[in-house]
This record gives sequence, structure tokens and C-alpha cells, in this order.
Amino acid sequence: MSSTFKIATLALAVNIALGTAPTFAAENDADKVKKENIERIAVVGSRGAPRSVDNSPVPIDLIGAAELERSGNTDMLELLKGTVPSFNVQSNPISDAASLVKPANLRGLSSDSTLILVNGKRRHRASVIALLGGGINDGAQGPDISVIPSSALKQVEVLRDGAAAQYGSDAIAGVMNFVLKNDADGGSLNVRHGSYYEGDGDTTEVSGNIGMALTEDGFANLSFQYKNADATSRSVQRPDAQGFIDAGNTNVEAITQVWGSPEVNDDITIFGNFGLDIGNDREVYMFGNFSERDVRGGFYYRNPHNRGGVYSNDDGASLLIGDLAQSEGAERTCQPVAITTGNVLTQQNYIDNVANNDNCFSFNELAPGGFTPNFGGNIVDTAITMGTRGQFDDTLSYDVSGSVGRNESSYVIYNTLNASLGPETPRDFNPGSHVQLEKFFNIDLVKELEVGMEMPLIIAGGYEYHQETFEVTAGDEASFTAGPYTDQGFSIGSNGFPGFKPSSAGSFSRQNYALYLDVEAQYTENFLMGYALRFEDYSTFGNTTNYKVTAQYNVTDDFSVRGSVSSGFRAPTVGQANYSNVQTSLDGGELVDSALLPASNPVAMQLGAKELTPEESESISLGAVWEIEGIHFTLDYYNIEVTDRVSQSTKYNLTADDKVKLKADGVPNVDSIQQVSFFTNDFDTTTQGVDFVANYSTSLLDGDTTFGLAYNWNETTVDTYTEITGDGKVSRLENDLPNHRATFTWSQSWDNVSMFTRVNYYGEYQGVHVDWIGSPAEPGTEIVADSEVTVDVEVSYHVMEDFKVSVGAQNIFDEYPNELDFEQQTGAANNSWGGKYYETSPFGFNGGFYYVKATYSF
Repeated sequence: MSSTFKIATLALAVNIALGTAPTFAAENDADKVKKENIERIAVVGSRGAPRSVDNSPVPIDLIGAAELERSGNTDMLELLKGTVPSFNVQSNPISDAASLVKPANLRGLSSDSTLILVNGKRRHRASVIALLGGGINDGAQGPDISVIPSSALKQVEVLRDGAAAQYGSDAIAGVMNFVLKNDADGGSLNVRHGSYYEGDGDTTEVSGNIGMALTEDGFANLSFQYKNADATSRSVQRPDAQGFIDAGNTNVEAITQVWGSPEVNDDITIFGNFGLDIGNDREVYMFGNFSERDVRGGFYYRNPHNRGGVYSNDDGASLLIGDLAQSEGAERTCQPVAITTGNVLTQQNYIDNVANNDNCFSFNELAPGGFTPNFGGNIVDTAITMGTRGQFDDTLSYDVSGSVGRNESSYVIYNTLNASLGPETPRDFNPGSHVQLEKFFNIDLVKELEVGMEMPLIIAGGYEYHQETFEVTAGDEASFTAGPYTDQGFSIGSNGFPGFKPSSAGSFSRQNYALYLDVEAQYTENFLMGYALRFEDYSTFGNTTNYKVTAQYNVTDDFSVRGSVSSGFRAPTVGQANYSNVQTSLDGGELVDSALLPASNPVAMQLGAKELTPEESESISLGAVWEIEGIHFTLDYYNIEVTDRVSQSTKYNLTADDKVKLKADGVPNVDSIQQVSFFTNDFDTTTQGVDFVANYSTSLLDGDTTFGLAYNWNETTVDTYTEITGDGKVSRLENDLPNHRATFTWSQSWDNVSMFTRVNYYGEYQGVHVDWIGSPAEPGTEIVADSEVTVDVEVSYHVMEDFKVSVGAQNIFDEYPNELDFEQQTGAANNSWGGKYYETSPFGFNGGFYYVKATYSF
């Protein structure tokens, strides 16, 4: 197969991504650097042979292993955020299951609008649905990128263009292809330890990679990463909790509600990549992973005077008293206890009627200072892909593969209670689990035809089968059961996250198949065009057909223009279509329980819910590539219109009739639920922006120097929406992410010393806390937060040829986002609910982080 012609259709080879058979001999470091800095060959977007990113008709970012290593971060999401300005990640403290799998955004679209590939094959989704996703990601269900360790990667290819016409659902914002190392010898071992300037968040990580020969004609490349990270806290005491302390309640924690990064324990990932040449231009390959971690993060504080269904049912006017005899069928004898002071524990009516009365019970006895649940879980991610590829002859190649991916999130909620069980309640619960299982089968063919043009005509066609299953497993009985104190007004289920009832458990599946056709034509030496058409049929909502046309024209040897026009779609996930859940969140500053209902639920339908349909998109891009005196530039404009976007609706207050219907439908803890929401296709958006990238390599300070500049302007406008989406969601979609992002990097190396510096710029953004967006009549927590510049630095010294030590810092000048101050905004006596900084900060809220790292290469 020829590898000299320019390839036109930008689509990630969900199938033939690696093109020609790999070289099994290990490359030395010099060869790797040369390939990264000079050739910059990308696999992504080609149905034929790999090619230079400069010859691509749509933009590709290529992040090599060397850049991944020196970036100073090991979290894949943070690595990409520091390298690709249009990629954003928010920390999302106290965000329910989104704390377990952080959602990310490419070009301002939701996390499930970017297709993720490994070695060119589609990656399965995470089982977590981000119900508290910071507005932009509310209800999103994307893949868990964080399980991919940098030690396993040869390079990352980021296709910044819609590609649904080649690869199907989800590729509206673009595609990321994680290419695994395929060395047959050599390897490395890394140890890294760091901490935040504040003295918390200690992180220790050990990672490694080894390449081995698999007979004389193959390779076996194995990578691992093991990590532990302590929690952080950027919190102050809540005013209500401080009031209890001032009133003499000695049982209140010093910080009752923690805003910070969660604790991560025993985070282990193992990746394997295998290939074997079986002769006659054929090979077999296999790759996969096993990953597991435990996560535990903060949740909302339960006030011991007014938490509904636990301490009070009249907003703190009186205590909720349980009568033990009544729970066994006798008449009630317990007397009400009015709350008349700042500490009910010292009131005589409490002492007489509860503390000294064996028949009467309140949760002020079990948790006298209130309580703060911790939410967490165990996440297990596994995947395997097996296939064979090769050539029938010099002009016809094939790739046949099958994949299975599975992600399971087993939830745990600590330090809470099931109030309906009374004094016998456990304090820790297992509310159940979610499992996402996906299976793929692909057949891909590529044919070269001599038709008298500058290069052979490339025709590619293929078939894909995809089965997706979302499973809900019931929790332990104590997490959902209605105990003997239910009739006395105590809430049902583990407070904060009631367990999934057996009636809610089950598996929900969908199948789809696709047929595609790609054509790439090099009409002249300087003019290239590509065409793609994909038909896809789903067992749920029917079929869809999408197209893409790309072009590139070389005006001179150093200047070319490029562009594309395409349609796309994103199918609603099986989980989004079927999942129900009860969660605790803040609404307008008040702690409320809300239920997420399937769109088919009668109450949801009464509020306007309809069966979910795919999002549809239309995209155009126009750009240029040029080089002037050794400086390499790319400039690209994009415009993405998405209609019928799927997201979580606004939250509706329940009526008494609604609660009757929900009880009939098996929703747990209905009496304590104040609000409901559902998934819906309700709004249309237009996202446009500009990407500018410049690179320059030279000799400076008696060493080798590389400068890089990347800038992104991105703007999202909500074109149409209804009250189902609401003004608050619109504000978050349009304003939460900065419109301007930029990075400037300086890489410097000498014989034994190297240095890497990155300057990050974040433009103004909408600062929001506790998801409270106000209105003209009632201001919320939102502000226009300040722009900010952070700096990352790493310096490495080669103690020996094969051993180096690095020291570095991320956010070396310890910059923080705007501090919270709501006194003028909300009149809430500066009630920040325990937070110190705006949680929507695009650069986090933990401040500076320093680390030391040792690397042994062999």
C-alpha cells in the first residue's frame, strides 16, 4: 500500500487506524524525538496510511510521549487540558457521581459529544451519568479518560472536527485517539510524589512500561500505574454550623462541609498492547486494560435543627420525634419539642421529652451535631480488543476486529442514615451499582484504484455492529427499605442517595449497525478532496444518514488552505433513556431531594417529557497551514450547530398528585422529594470559535529550544429553548467556560539538564456556586470571574544516562479563583455553604502543587 499520497477524509480509523503493519523493533530515544519534532505523523482521520498532520484537511493536535512525560501531570484529563486550549475540565466538588468520573469538554460541548478511541477503536462509556455536571455536563455520560495512563502512550491525536460521518455517534465536537506504545524492548519506571502548597492532597504514584519481543515477529508492550491521592479542602465553617458551636453544641465538626478534591485510593491501571506478524502482509493484534480505584468525597451538611425527614418536618420549628412504642403498634405518647434556642440539646423540653425518655427518640441523640455524608464508590473498568489486518494484494487491505468494554461503578455513601429505621439505622450504605457494557464488531476494507489522477483513488467501506447495555443493580436492603418509623414522618432510604430498589434494577439494551463509504481523491499534486457517507440504524429510534466533505489546496510549498462541511449526530445513551435516581442538591440555597425520572414516567410526561431522539449537528470549518522562516502556523475557524440537544431538564416542584403517581411507579422516599427532573431534547445551540497554533524550534542558550503557542476562542449561543431547560441552564451553557484560552510553552534541553515551562491563560468566565443562578428579581451566586494566568515549571537532571530526577510545580505562583462573597449578591449574610472559591474555575481551586519525580529508563 502506498504511503506517499495525501489522505483526505479526517475520521479516526475506528477500524484501520494503524494502516500499515507496525515496526516491531524498538526505537531509540533519538529516533522518537526526530519522529515527534520532524515527521509528526498521525494515524487519526485516515482510512489509508498514516500521514503528516500538515497534510490534513482538518486540524489535528499531536501530543507525543515526550510532551506527555514532561507536562508535570499524570491525570490524563489535566494533561490534555494543559495541551489543548479548547479542552476544559472543571473540578466539580460535591457533585454526586460526577466526583467519581470527571466530565470534560471539547469546544464547549458536553463530555459525551467527543468520541474516544484507543488504537483507533471506539472506547466504551463510563457507567456514571453526571447528574450534577456543572450545567454544561448535566446528564452527560462519556468515557472515563482518566483510566488511560501516560506511561502506556506513544502519542495522543486530537481531531478538532466533527467526524460522525466516518465513525458514528458522539463525534460532534471531535475525536481523541490514544495510541498505545508498541516497542518490543526497553521500558521505564517512574516514581512521583507531590503535595499542594496548602499541605494537603498528597499524591504518590508509581508507573512503568516494558516492551518485550513476542517471538521474532511480534511485540508485547505492558504498562501500569498505581496511585493514591489524599483529599483536599478549600472550605470555611458554614454559618449555621458555627452558630451551633457558639450556642454550646460541642458535637459539631470544625469544618462540616468540605469543598475539595476527593480522596482516591488504590487507583491501579494495567494496559497491554500485543502484535504479531503472521506473514504474507498479515498480522494479528490485541490490546486491553484492567483499571480499578476507590473514590470518596464530600457531601452536604445536614443541619440538626431543620433537615427534613430526619431532624424536623416543619423547617426547624420543632423536632421530629420518633415514638418507639408507636413503631410497634401502640398509641403515641411522645410530646412535641419546639425549637426555641440556638441549641435544642440544652432546652429543658428536649431533656425531659427526649434525652430522659426511653420511649422517645430523635436523631439529635445519634448525631447531635448534625452529620455530613461522604459519597464515593469503587470503579472497575475493563476492555479488550482483538483483530487481524493485512492485505489481499498491493491495492486491497482489510481490518476485522471485535471489542468488549465494561465499566462498573459500585456506589457507597458513608456517615449517613436511613431515618425510617430509627435508632437501629446503619451509618454506611451500599446504594447499588451501575454497569455499562458495550460490544463492537468491525469489518473495514480499503481499495486503491489507478484512475489517472495524481495519486491512486482511495475507496474505503465497512460495517460496524454495536450493542450497548446499561444495568442497574439494587442496593443493600437498608439503603432503600421503608422502616418502622416511616409513618411517623421519617424519610426512607440512605439520606443523600437512596439505594436502588429491586423494582428499579434491571438491564436496558440497544443494538445498532452501520455501513460507511469513504472516498479520497488527490485530483492534482496540490488539490485533495475527501467524501464520506455513513448510514446507521438503531433498534430504538430508527436510522440516520450523515455526510462529510473535506478539501485541502496547497497554494505554495509553505502555505495551504483547508476546510470541511459535515453533518453529525449523537444518540442518547441507554442510561439516559432509562435511568431513575434520587439525589440531594442545593436549589436557591436550600438543600432539597430531587428525583430524576425516565422520560417515559407519567409525571415526567405530564411536565413535557417525550421519548428521547438523537441530537443532530451541522459543522463547517475553514483553515490555513503555513510556515515562515521556520515558524509553523495553523489557523482554523469552526462553526457547529447542534439541534435537539439532550440534557437534564430544569427541576420542577412536586404537587401532592405528582407524589401519588410517583409512589405508584415505585420511586423511593417520595414524601421527602421536593423536585423532579428528566432527560429531554429541548434546546439548540451554535458553537463557533478559532484555533491558532504556532511552533518554532531553534538553538538558544547553548541548547535546543522549542517554543509553542496555542490559542482558542470559543463561544456558545443557545438559539432556542423552552422553560424545560430554563434560563439558569442557558446561562451556564453560554457563560461558565472562558471564551478565551491560551498556552505558551518553552522547552529547553542541554546535555544533562532539561526544562519545560508552560504559561496558561484563562479568560473571564461565569463564577457559580452551589448551582445557584439568579434572575432579575432574585440575584444568585453568579459573577463574572476574573481572567487568570498560571505557570507550570519542570526541571530535570540526568544523574546517569538512564536515570533522571525532576522537580516541578503546577500553578507555581499559587493562583486561586475569585473568593466567594455573597452578602451583597444574595443578602444571605455571606453564607457560602462552606466554600471559599467559585467551583466553576477552569484552573481548579486547590492552588499550587509541587512534586519530585524519578525516572529510570532501560
